Amino acid sequence: QVQVMESGGGLVQAGGSLRLSCATSGIIFSIYGMQWYRQAPGKQRELVAEITTGGSTNYADSVKGRFTISRDNAKSSVYLQMNSLKPEDTAVYYCWGSFLRNWGKGTLVTVSS
Repeated sequence: QVQVMESGGGLVQAGGSLRLSCATSGIIFSIYGMQWYRQAPGKQRELVAEITTGGSTNYADSVKGRFTISRDNAKSSVYLQMNSLKPEDTAVYYCWGSFLRNWGKGTLVTVSS
């Protein structure tokens, strides 16, 4: 069964850091590019970061220089290191790959000012 499970969210003060994890199962992880999306209250879901099978990365302008996406093919997992967090980063964060048909449950990140 193809699954993803996001974890690592929580409540953090502005300027703090969190590391999100996304564990996958039921696929050959190494052949898929992966993305992190987020959805803030009352807003549309937006792409935050993406990583190709070869490790190339791309970021939304709003998180460049603060967030880092990485992957561990041996663990079938993708990560999002978030530093210098801002209140506007508050959202539910989801990982995504083209092998998915539905979004996972996501993990909530709340940044207090």
